[in-house]
Amino acid sequence: MKFKVIPTLVYLCLLPVLLTLGLWQLDRSEQKQALLNLQEQAVATETLHLSEVMENSTETLRYKQVEVTGRYDMAHQFLIDNQISGGKAGYFVLTPLILTGETKAVLVNRGWIPLSSDRSILPDLQINPVQATITGRINDFPSVGIKLAGAEIPTSSWPSVVQVVDSQVLAKKLGYSLFQFQVELAKELPDGFKREWHTTTIMLPEQHTAYAIQWFALALTLTILFIWYGFKNNDAKSED
Repeated sequence: MKFKVIPTLVYLCLLPVLLTLGLWQLDRSEQKQALLNLQEQAVATETLHLSEVMENSTETLRYKQVEVTGRYDMAHQFLIDNQISGGKAGYFVLTPLILTGETKAVLVNRGWIPLSSDRSILPDLQINPVQATITGRINDFPSVGIKLAGAEIPTSSWPSVVQVVDSQVLAKKLGYSLFQFQVELAKELPDGFKREWHTTTIMLPEQHTAYAIQWFALALTLTILFIWYGFKNNDAKSED
């Protein structure tokens, strides 16, 4: 049985692509399952007490409940710009909480606040108790769809407006070190704004597995068609 050059080249080019896509989807399925397991473990874990010696890793601590005791740095707060809630533009309010007896702080996300009709007028971010013990959830900082050059640079005035949070850049502006994650203030606590904390929506592992099966099925179909074409081509030559 002989195969023509062009169909053979097409087959040999397409087959590895289809198999690679299938294997990639299986790998994504495993990654998503690991993330879901991490989320479940985080919810089930008892509340942690944040301290300077705690591991500074968002990947390890993400979604875990935490208790923090410290002093709010009311004079130096950040507003994350371009945050949408209920179809309206606004800011997330990040307030540094300096841990009691330590020189390190964590940025507490106190929630969403709407944008003023005049962008030059920034919201009032006052807090009643400067010294506080708060609870919340550890998470990554809010992200934006497209990161523009210089988006991580905060404005010079206070409260300082920033597009993308880089904890090292903000720590340099504050003059003291920060954890690389935020604490989302618990909804039931005072001194916060609109808080609708969500777990990142992800495609389920089963969906990735289904896509993998589809890619493998296409690879099998392509192989069957290629072999069928080869036999058909040979039969045509035999008749000649």
